[in-house]
Amino acid sequence: MRTNYRHRGAQRLAASAVVAALAVAACGGNDDDSTDNTPPATQAPATPGDTSAPSPTDATPPPATDKPDTGGPVVVTVAPNTSPPEAEAVRGGTVRFAIEADVDGLNPTSSQLTAAPGLVMAAAVFDKLAELTPTGAPVPVLAESFTPNADNTSWEVALKQGISFHDGTPFNAEAVRVNFEAQYENTLVGLAVKPFYPETGAIEVVDEFTVRFNLLEPNAQWPAYMASQLGMVASPTWLAAAIADPTLNQRPVGTGPFAFDSRSEDSVTRFVRNDDYWNGEVYLDAIEFLPVPDSATRAELLINGAVDALHTSEPGAIRDLRAADGITRMENDSGDETFIMLNTHVPPFDDIRARQALTYATPRTEYLTLIGLGVVRQADQMFTPESPYYNPDITQEGDDPDRAVALAAEYCAERGGETNPVTNQPTCTNGKINIELQWSGPDVVQTRIADMLQSAFSPAFNVTRDELLQDTHILQVVTSGYNVSTWRQLGALNPMTDNVWLMCRTAPDEGLALNFPRLCDPDRDAALLAAQATTDETERAAHYREVVRLMHDSYAYVFLTHTMWVTAFDESVQGICDRTAPDGTSLACAIGGTTWHHTLWLDR
Repeated sequence: MRTNYRHRGAQRLAASAVVAALAVAACGGNDDDSTDNTPPATQAPATPGDTSAPSPTDATPPPATDKPDTGGPVVVTVAPNTSPPEAEAVRGGTVRFAIEADVDGLNPTSSQLTAAPGLVMAAAVFDKLAELTPTGAPVPVLAESFTPNADNTSWEVALKQGISFHDGTPFNAEAVRVNFEAQYENTLVGLAVKPFYPETGAIEVVDEFTVRFNLLEPNAQWPAYMASQLGMVASPTWLAAAIADPTLNQRPVGTGPFAFDSRSEDSVTRFVRNDDYWNGEVYLDAIEFLPVPDSATRAELLINGAVDALHTSEPGAIRDLRAADGITRMENDSGDETFIMLNTHVPPFDDIRARQALTYATPRTEYLTLIGLGVVRQADQMFTPESPYYNPDITQEGDDPDRAVALAAEYCAERGGETNPVTNQPTCTNGKINIELQWSGPDVVQTRIADMLQSAFSPAFNVTRDELLQDTHILQVVTSGYNVSTWRQLGALNPMTDNVWLMCRTAPDEGLALNFPRLCDPDRDAALLAAQATTDETERAAHYREVVRLMHDSYAYVFLTHTMWVTAFDESVQGICDRTAPDGTSLACAIGGTTWHHTLWLDR
């Protein structure tokens, strides 16, 4: 870490911060002196989890001077790089990127790489078969083309030739087959794969550079899956070695612009330039990722020059970054939703009355004011108003404690003597429903959120609290070991890829689940399958509006805000949004908290 901190005269950050894990809501504040809860001007559309309350502040950002199309309806770069436009990219230097948390490993066939930290590190070392444009359309990358059969139940993928993995293993159809089958058979990653493919014949090697994927249902949007973790391709030689020696899961081998150099978990992961990169020149000597769970600390490190880049979704840190000099920011609020999630698999929330009671008890207005701080927009559903899939007829309930009390009393009168398996208590005591509120920490802002929710829920609920480290928290959610959790998820740029979180087939009665509320709704499944099957965008939008209605009517999710993600860079970092596919198509260069590094260079 550099010791010559560069002071830019920006105000220091306050102590409030957030640990935002795989999906945990991230919010906070600082210590300015005025209030503005109107969404800031930068939220105009482009095209398509310290107990004290935070002090209100002015969330209005400086005017945008440059607006690259970074993906999603809310995108802006403020305080752009000051290098002259004719400046040419140069080689050299290391970018130090502060991320919100570390991950359990960097193996796309077995590790949790669906959260921003995992995705942003994986982007250095792995290429994917496809990537997404700013509007969510999949474009071939390692693939040369995607060709469906007549009913979109089978997709033939022609692969690019002449590419090698960092260890010299050739990239070909056999490599893709090995990766897919490793994902299919993995206990965790397989949850996102097996439900959508037949038990046998899911992948076929047609020839050395052609594979065929066979699906269970028609899916006209299937290539978008190949722009996710499921499309990352690792060296089959390395995958075989990692089975024999699991420690190798921390030393990834891909085809990407950077090759693995070293990793100290919860400290620094370092990748160095791949001089033989197949998809253009790589300018940086190296890129290093530093887990810094506290968002205020993360922002302070960037403002003072100790790191070169970061991502954050904590409103207090975002406001400080907006106020700082010499910082380039990319912002979007279309990559994640912040919500409260209820476990419908066990009492008390297997009863819709209990779910409705908690929904009505939720302090949405207070949350937006004290946690959102004018940085984020309130959400009623998993789509922003600019999305073609937004349902204008849906309004998220909340702020109605009297109705919550009545529903809780009705529930307790009938089911109060049952046992809540999460708390091992009766479902009710003294006419109130007993629940556990769980979140990821330790974290000042998440504790503040827990305090706020516990207070608001208290007229109808007896709340116990459970703050867990990120990995433990995620495990509890996946195994149905929770009642209520703050969460961050959904809102995918291509909504078809959210099917893994929503369908009956990913909500088994026993074992691990990716449908975390474990709510099975056959009507919702039907709408999701119909949306993925059609190429008619009007019809597709109608199906997603029905999905939104059914999600609302289930009362398994209480939407709070559209998560505002900011990726910020020191002004010396150039090329932050120069990302294109091999054929020249412009690609989204910021999706949620994920960005890419191939085109970065340093002007210093």
